[in-house]
Amino acid sequence: MKRPAISMTVFWLGAVSFFTDASSEMIYPLLPVFLTTVLGASVISLGIIEGAAGSTAALLKIFAGGLSDRWRRRKPLMLFGYGLAAVLRPLIAFSHGAGTVFCIRIGDRLGKGVRGSPRDALVADVTPKELRGRAYGVQRAMDNAGAVLGPLLAFGLIEWGLPLRRVFLLAAIPGAVAVLILIFLVKERPRAAPAPQVSPTPASPDPATDAAPLPAGLRRYYLALGFFSLGNSSDTFLILWARDAGLSAAHVPLLWMLHNGIKAVFNTPLGSLSDRIGRRRVILTGWAVYAAVYLGFAFLHSPRSVWILFAAYSFYYAMTEGAASAMVADLAPATSRGRAFGWYSGIIGACALPASLLCSELYTLGQARGPHGGPLWAFSAGAAFAAAAALVLLTVPESKSGKGSAPAHS
Repeated sequence: MKRPAISMTVFWLGAVSFFTDASSEMIYPLLPVFLTTVLGASVISLGIIEGAAGSTAALLKIFAGGLSDRWRRRKPLMLFGYGLAAVLRPLIAFSHGAGTVFCIRIGDRLGKGVRGSPRDALVADVTPKELRGRAYGVQRAMDNAGAVLGPLLAFGLIEWGLPLRRVFLLAAIPGAVAVLILIFLVKERPRAAPAPQVSPTPASPDPATDAAPLPAGLRRYYLALGFFSLGNSSDTFLILWARDAGLSAAHVPLLWMLHNGIKAVFNTPLGSLSDRIGRRRVILTGWAVYAAVYLGFAFLHSPRSVWILFAAYSFYYAMTEGAASAMVADLAPATSRGRAFGWYSGIIGACALPASLLCSELYTLGQARGPHGGPLWAFSAGAAFAAAAALVLLTVPESKSGKGSAPAHS
């Protein structure tokens, strides 16, 4: 019997993510250095910028996902989101104050908010249930491969002698390639309208309407994600920790390249693992790795520990990125996938601002108590939130995918 294959749409979407992340990661790992050294911004400002950028996009993620369900088309929203980010992101090159960076980051993340839920829903639309972990793993692997290329390009350009602003400006090139692939190579067939119910009753809401509640198991999964996300502040704080631990600015892009390279290698096999042994087991293991690594960030402060902990941190991402998305697709009704992914991304995004503000506040308070107090306070709290989230996740049923069984609706 021939093994079912992953749709080419998944690979083309992966290519879009590859070039988008190459563009983004030419800028993102250098942004904390640019803000704090070139523009003179504070750690609190860094937390506000990164947290607000994520949280502002949260409502759009929810809206865009539901809108793609109603339109029965995902691609127009994706095109707008990728195009907006590709235009705005390189404009950081012209920034002369933290306020300008704030506005550009908000616009960049708005683009991400518009495109993310429709893209993830489209992957589920074209993928058999038994291959979803692998499909999301492939998509995330290509995304992370681009995140390897971006820092490598940034490192090479800086070593060549280009200033940070010129590097940021050149990030426009891979962003433009991503938009062209989306326009000409990503194909989408309009989905048929759902058949109307004959005699809908208040006890049996139409799952195709926005008024229909999402399944109870999915809502409980969102609760677990909310707890986890409140302790999962922006990775810019990890870069700040790495700099405080003695890593040079020139090596920051290489560190980020290692981080994303490990994710790119292991995304697909670990996503496929969730098809075989169950999403929840893989996610729980990933969150355990996360908590252990965050405790390492809290207590270790040498340049060698930077490389070791970031490598381990990459495995948390590789284990959870594909499995977490596949679990949403498993638990959500087919007619509400866009909305389900919208809430999934929206909850994570809505927690970004309080998580980053909490981390920056704890980092600042801890620094006042000693040279390593900032990481101790901030990252220990992140590990505690991960432990609380794991307890909630244990109560979430699994749909019939790789392993486990639960009804589609609770």
